[in-house]
Amino acid sequence: MYKVLVSDPLSKEGMHPLLEAEGFKVDVQTNLTKEELLDRIPNYDALLVRSQTQVDAELIQAATRLKIIGRAGVGIDNIDLSAATEQGILVVNAPDGNTNSAAEHTMAMLMALARNIPQAFLSLKNKQWDRKSFIGVELKGKTLGVIGLGRIGAEVAQRAKGQRMNVIAYDPFLTDAKAEKLGVQMGTVQEVIAAGDFLTVHTPLLKETKHLLGTEAFKTMKPGVHIVNCARGGIIDEDALYDAIVSGKVAGAALDVFEVEPFVDHKLLELPQVIATPHLGASTIEAQEVVAVDVCDDVVRYFTNQAVKNPVNLSAVPKEVLKKIEPYLLLGEKLGSFIQDLADDMVEEFHVTYSGDLQDLDVSPITRNTLKGFLRSRLGESVNEVNAKLFADRLGVTVTEQKTSQSKGFTSLLTVEIVMKTGRRKVSGTLLNGLGARIVRVDDFIVDVAPEAHLLFIRHKDQPGAIGRVGMTLAEERINIATMQVGRAEKGGAAIMMLSVDKYVGPTSVEKLKRLDDIEDAQAIEL
Repeated sequence: MYKVLVSDPLSKEGMHPLLEAEGFKVDVQTNLTKEELLDRIPNYDALLVRSQTQVDAELIQAATRLKIIGRAGVGIDNIDLSAATEQGILVVNAPDGNTNSAAEHTMAMLMALARNIPQAFLSLKNKQWDRKSFIGVELKGKTLGVIGLGRIGAEVAQRAKGQRMNVIAYDPFLTDAKAEKLGVQMGTVQEVIAAGDFLTVHTPLLKETKHLLGTEAFKTMKPGVHIVNCARGGIIDEDALYDAIVSGKVAGAALDVFEVEPFVDHKLLELPQVIATPHLGASTIEAQEVVAVDVCDDVVRYFTNQAVKNPVNLSAVPKEVLKKIEPYLLLGEKLGSFIQDLADDMVEEFHVTYSGDLQDLDVSPITRNTLKGFLRSRLGESVNEVNAKLFADRLGVTVTEQKTSQSKGFTSLLTVEIVMKTGRRKVSGTLLNGLGARIVRVDDFIVDVAPEAHLLFIRHKDQPGAIGRVGMTLAEERINIATMQVGRAEKGGAAIMMLSVDKYVGPTSVEKLKRLDDIEDAQAIEL
């Protein structure tokens, strides 16, 4: 039974993937103090949060059972990603769920700012009929500068085009083709800042974007510019914004996010040119349900050995690609574990090669799973796909990923090779229709073995009686042989046996096998 703690309010309808799945116990405990959370977190396998719970290094260190953190939303400012990765805890979010909601809120703020709607309403509430004080500006023909043209920024740009605005945008990943498709002009950050009659930001809060709109940026803006921030507090220097509004350089600002929240006592709120909302960008019924569904679904997928859809501290893979590579995840893990058992010295290099159909896909999740299988044989269950690369770096193991069209007759082939001072070892596997995962090559020998449970790998001379002596010895040890594969380089030369057996082959039995005539080495492999 996997225990899941929900420490921030989540849509109950959105939690149905977890509530309906077998093998999960969900506890909803919101408004916990930090001390209460620290006390309870060691009992849970998964943690679901929004923006309220601060998942810092101290909490992560205390979460000895935790395997996955789900953030119901896109921002992960409240989660210490480095600490989570160090502990091998996967972090997932919901990057698509609030896209429409945030874009609509941005446009609502933009229009309200342009037409002074909140100020006019407040005046009317105070029983004043004042039309002259709230003359606004039209959006038609104005230039909107968009900094950050990801999911939300692109949606805002399209809506602005519908208002017949001109749009100039900057994004580090913006291509000519995407700009042409969206009908926007490309520019640098400086060009966007200088060109916009209205400016809206849609970037994450990073070291590079903190106070992106600060004193120097305000100097280069058009007089009378209007500014909108529905992305992240801290992208705009709030003190510099205050000065720019007071000086008249900035005509007004619409803010949904702030450097410190709750944001209720700041001089910006005293300015009549400022309108603000309490971080409502994702606050729609639809968005709350969708983001909850997304993270709950990923939690279920993780614990049922399926690849998650929205990892944060792993590279994300498109859904259509994920469907193709998912069957290879377990194969990679098995091959990694197998090759570790063949190592007779410290491994210096770890190479994963993809051939055939796999060469055209993003195979990084398979590489991580393969490395996980390799390191777990040595370091135990603390290693997973999240921190495997980190552990490999600490051990001084160089990890490479290669692709080739040479698949040696197979539709797709996955090969793992390790390099040690004593030499190299290699194993290849594939998926065969109707047979599933198979090991098809060990070093230079061709075999056909299912990578399951208990295996024996034996190197011997190709001499009469060698196979019989192995069979007799295992019979004496009461170890039943399920399948046997034999491969040889040449008649009478080096050869191997791969045996599937019904139970674990202990060290004593392995030593007996090694002492047999013509047997050069024997290794028990547990997958």
